[in-house]
Amino acid sequence: MARPKNQGARRGELIDAAGRAIADRGMAGLRIKDIAAEAGVSAGSVLYYYPELDDLVLAVHQDAVERYLARRREATEMPEGPVARLRAALGSGLPEGPDDAVHRLLFELHGLADRSAGHAALMGSLFAREVALYSTLLEIGAMTGVFALALPVADAARNLVALEDGYGLHIVARNPVVDRAAALGLLTVHARAVTGCPGL
Repeated sequence: MARPKNQGARRGELIDAAGRAIADRGMAGLRIKDIAAEAGVSAGSVLYYYPELDDLVLAVHQDAVERYLARRREATEMPEGPVARLRAALGSGLPEGPDDAVHRLLFELHGLADRSAGHAALMGSLFAREVALYSTLLEIGAMTGVFALALPVADAARNLVALEDGYGLHIVARNPVVDRAAALGLLTVHARAVTGCPGL
């Protein structure tokens, strides 16, 4: 790994490398030397910037959450109209397949939430911000008369995020009866019923 111009760049490279290592190998047995090998540096270099592995893993989680949310926001800003934007949101919340690195990483890191307040806060924040994204899309659709919501906005939004998470876990876990296409179809059927929008 070429020497960056500043410590922020080096930390960013280590966060990226640690994220790849976690997505590839999982959290169980993750070692500093695995991250160093992924980054192409010595273990001492990793320890210089992150003396505690837990601090690096928390930084990876924070980075993964922000990148994932930015990607989802971008996906929903491009289309025009409530229906196209909600369709984009539904597609952006599911893994592309079992080897989707972003979702694999997030599921691994969310598994730390029961033992770490920091990871629990990040998991909770991600859920709340995804609910807020759906809430905005649903509210706009309702205000413009495109959607006739069968549930309060917050409830509908929470259900959509929970369904995404549930189906996403099955996709990443290689459940043979839940691939991306099946999950997206089922999620869309639910969204159609909740919004009263047959054209969704």
